[in-house]
Amino acid sequence: MTLEEKVMAELKDAMKSKNEASLRGLRAIKAEIIKAKTEPGANGQVTADGELKILQRMVKQRKDALEIFTQQQRSDLAKKEEEEIAVIEKFMPQQLDESALKAALQAIISELGATSAADLGKVMGVASKKLAGQADGKAISAMVKSLLS
Repeated sequence: MTLEEKVMAELKDAMKSKNEASLRGLRAIKAEIIKAKTEPGANGQVTADGELKILQRMVKQRKDALEIFTQQQRSDLAKKEEEEIAVIEKFMPQQLDESALKAALQAIISELGATSAADLGKVMGVASKKLAGQADGKAISAMVKSLLS
């Protein structure tokens, strides 16, 4: 079952239950999928990797907006962003907790033989590919920096 099919099934359920928060999030996912399918070279298809990137981008956008709304003390708008993040994250792979992320990064560092902060780019390249969808890029970067310093 593709992401689009899952979203459509959830969308029907959300409409029946009149769940506004789910409807907002699901419609946003659907719109992004349609946009990706109509891009030049997409041939009306979105790969599983492409779907994951779409979801990651959407969560990042909403987290950035949430941070801004929280700083500006707009709790009404911040609440909407939190609700949409929760809906979008249901379709993403399970996120690694801090200890699992640290263990995975230590394995990558030892595999590459990285010893100093000069090897940061090399480690980040491999870690970003291996841990795609399982951890946020900012979290990976911060953890790699602390492990290499």
